[in-house]
Amino acid sequence: MDPINPGPEEYGHGNDRAGDDAGRRRQSRDPLTPDFGHQTPQQSRTVQLISGDFLLTVNPVDGSEIEPCRPGEQPGTPVRRTAAQRADRERAGAPPVPPGAPPAPLPLMERQEERERLVRLLARGRSVCLTGPAGSGRTALLDAVAADCADLAPDGVVRLSGYKRSVTELLYGLFEAVFSAPLHRPDREGVLALLHGIGAVVVVDDLELGGAALQELLDATPECAFLFGATADVPAPAAESAVEEVFLTGLGRSASIELLEHVVERALTDEEANWAGDLWFESQGLPLRFVQAGALLRQRDELRAGQAVSDDYDQDPDDAPFGTAEPLELPLPSLGDGAAPAALLASRLTEAARETLRFAVALGGEVPHQAHLPALVGDTHADAALGELARSGLLSPAGPRYRLAAGALAQLEASGYGESADAHARSAAQHYAWWAGHPSVTPERAVAEADALLASMARLVPGDQAGQASAAVLLARSAAPAFAAGMQWGAWEKVLRAGQEAARIAGEVAEEAYFHHELGVLALCTGHLDRARAELEASIGMRGALADKPGAVAGRRALALVADRSGEPVLSTPAGEEMPAPRHDESASPPGGVPAAMPPFPRVSETSATLITRQSPMPAGKQGGRAGIIGGARRNIVAVGAGALLAAVLGTVVTLGATSGSEEPEGQNVTTEQSANEDDSENGLSADEPAEDTVSDDGTPGSSESPGPSGSASPSASGTPSPGASDPGTSPSGTPSSGSPSDGPTSGSPSPTKRPTTKPPTPSESETPTETPTDTPTPTPTPTETEPTEPGSSNSASGPAETVTASATQDAPASPTTA
Repeated sequence: MDPINPGPEEYGHGNDRAGDDAGRRRQSRDPLTPDFGHQTPQQSRTVQLISGDFLLTVNPVDGSEIEPCRPGEQPGTPVRRTAAQRADRERAGAPPVPPGAPPAPLPLMERQEERERLVRLLARGRSVCLTGPAGSGRTALLDAVAADCADLAPDGVVRLSGYKRSVTELLYGLFEAVFSAPLHRPDREGVLALLHGIGAVVVVDDLELGGAALQELLDATPECAFLFGATADVPAPAAESAVEEVFLTGLGRSASIELLEHVVERALTDEEANWAGDLWFESQGLPLRFVQAGALLRQRDELRAGQAVSDDYDQDPDDAPFGTAEPLELPLPSLGDGAAPAALLASRLTEAARETLRFAVALGGEVPHQAHLPALVGDTHADAALGELARSGLLSPAGPRYRLAAGALAQLEASGYGESADAHARSAAQHYAWWAGHPSVTPERAVAEADALLASMARLVPGDQAGQASAAVLLARSAAPAFAAGMQWGAWEKVLRAGQEAARIAGEVAEEAYFHHELGVLALCTGHLDRARAELEASIGMRGALADKPGAVAGRRALALVADRSGEPVLSTPAGEEMPAPRHDESASPPGGVPAAMPPFPRVSETSATLITRQSPMPAGKQGGRAGIIGGARRNIVAVGAGALLAAVLGTVVTLGATSGSEEPEGQNVTTEQSANEDDSENGLSADEPAEDTVSDDGTPGSSESPGPSGSASPSASGTPSPGASDPGTSPSGTPSSGSPSDGPTSGSPSPTKRPTTKPPTPSESETPTETPTDTPTPTPTPTETEPTEPGSSNSASGPAETVTASATQDAPASPTTA
């Protein structure tokens, strides 16, 4: 017979039975063991979810991507859960049952009056706050009242944990408890609209809110009745909130002794009863102190019964080296040990349980889940330590997990359990970093361990030892995508803030840029556009310095979405990326340049000088997308046109000045019937030699000069403008502006005249002269002598502009003069 597993051993049935019992026992106390194996198929951690009207893609590699939700992809209205679904969800969110024999249920001592009062207030729709010191039995009383109010409201009873939770987290927790919306997190307006229709009794334990924050929670849920549990140091509700406050005190002496007997499961001796009376006076009747005192007495009984003797001599006590083991005579614990029993209780536990307490102290009181204890402690059966701690009264439930009981953390730190806190926190961070990044771990289970993960990071981030900040960065990098996929924005923001600070301390710029990007995406999801812009700009700058193009592209896309939501113009870069246009206080130009908005104006070449103008700030209401672009382009083009016009005016002024210096004096009159050309001969001017390529009136070649009435020729300069051209020296009617006609009378018949020797102008150079009738007689001016020009002067077209202006044109008649 096997002394451990009695039963038939024929044909191996006993071994099979023992194996089956062990397997069943192991499965019941270690439900999360598949996390560390390969039983479940691996799944991708890239998750797409809807946040408000955004489509959020959680990408653990380059950072989350966010874009507007396309039409037709908006999820439907969340569905209200049934009573059975709410019950299943509540059981799944309860703390795990510790392995080992379950402790006996404890009665609710001297709380019947408070229990009935709370039920009456909730039945009338009033909200109540149950205030009492830590360890006064608030959680047990809340559980009893919640069971009594199960049928009061249409949506039943909703249990929430207020430990380290904000108003927003509580509102979304209530929404998730009543409605089913997979991968959908409505925006704040949407969730408030849904919360207005919830009618439930909401039980919130460990509340840390008060004043205006608590009033905001009540205003958002007008059809709910709240039952809060808080300590005395939490701010009281506002006076206008109409929240009833019920105070919870300690137990009486007789009730405390009765509770102690239930824990020990026997009657107390007179010595123990006197000791319990002194303890009641010292602890003011707190039920937690008597639960822990009962654990001390139970441990004392086990030691007195000889449980510490080795199991090797259980079969035959005569084989023991000193005979039968006598029960140990142990004195009762001192009054100080009874009031602060954590250190004494821990000293009588197993090594695995004590190591678990060291991890809990390093994590600020957070106890890791029992599935993580074998890997953390290094013992395959370390999960049983959670049962030891629970039966010793050192644990208290906190939502879906356990944490150290009130006062136990300070007592254990004083006993030396926090000496290696940094090393234990680093070990926990490395373990959680591997676990949170494992594909088999669902986001919901990662969120359940959020407090333990954040506590390990809080111990490492301000640490000055080498490698602590890097371990915190690795943990934040693994846990942030899981928290985002679990749609817990509060935990997501906390881990991102801690990771960003750790990356800054460690000098890991790439990881710091990732955390800035995620914080910007989170701020965009929550509607904080200014914060999102600052975080995304910081991320883009860091990734640009690191030449991380995929990350920079993701950041610019999110920044463009921020600009679109804030009403800023959005431009496109040459690569097709979108980014917001510079604001009025920025001096940078858009990446794609300023497009030409007005084609009629001349374009400025790239080699020309750049005109830099100051862009005046515009009112916020007049800033627009395309209007701002066209306005800036029009200003630049108008400035360029003004410069070109100024250059043209200056050229005209210079030309006028040069031309006015070559006009003839008033004492000389030059006619159009003679031309004086200078040649290289010694005789000076030759007025009688014809010029080549002359043209007659009818367009045929002919002589270049025509004799006048007196037989003399009229000079004509080769560089002189045509009669029809606009010349500064002639009036609009063709009359010369300088000089006068001849003094003698003219004959009645018009005198034939010739065109100048210059080539007729093209239509592009001058306007066509207007033909005027010549019916009236044209007087012939009297020719005058022309003074020879100095040999050093020149009349060529390439020389200076010294031309002789014609006194009259052929087509316009000369004005008659008197003698």
